[in-house]
Amino acid sequence: MDFNMKVRNFKDLNKLAKKGETVFVGSSLAEFFPITEMLQNVEPRLRVYNRGIGGDVIAGLLTRMEESVFELEPKKIFINIGTNDISHEGYEREKLLADYRGVLEMIRARLPEAKIYVMSYYPVNLEVARERIPAEFLPDVKAMFGARTNAELTAVNRRLEEMAGEMGLTYINVFDCLLDENGNLNADYTVEGMHLYPNGYKEVLDVLMPYLLEEV
Repeated sequence: MDFNMKVRNFKDLNKLAKKGETVFVGSSLAEFFPITEMLQNVEPRLRVYNRGIGGDVIAGLLTRMEESVFELEPKKIFINIGTNDISHEGYEREKLLADYRGVLEMIRARLPEAKIYVMSYYPVNLEVARERIPAEFLPDVKAMFGARTNAELTAVNRRLEEMAGEMGLTYINVFDCLLDENGNLNADYTVEGMHLYPNGYKEVLDVLMPYLLEEV
């Protein structure tokens, strides 16, 4: 299903959704998070709508805010967007941060009563990628990651935390819970050095639970 079809699907699903709940929005790291299924075994009273789209960037999210956020009128919004921006050629940290701020300001203007949670970016593991990505794609592995190194992710996370603080929003560190002893994404948690297996998402969910349960 391509981007436009997914957005259309969200629009149809929103007609069936209960307003005033929680939404997760972002790229593939959000889309592949099986949070609804996981919550059934932890706290089934929590209702979360997943509005992630694999491959999306901040500019793409800005075009689908109605279908992905505003139509749901959520009381809580968890955001995980921008890793693909970092991977793309021509990445500039300051532009990413400016664009991200635009998303946050748009939400705050349209949904002033909603609680916004800015999730940190997850770490990566380039060595795992080289081991697990099919051989025919190996020459492109470095290009796939682009500037998406753990050093850059740490630097951007620091800036996201500062920005969230300036705007009175909540920043959540879901970087550290996924690290191995060498400061890389734990190989046991990742499919190919970027995306997570369910056990990795379980670590993330453990960090998120206090915020999901938080009264607003």
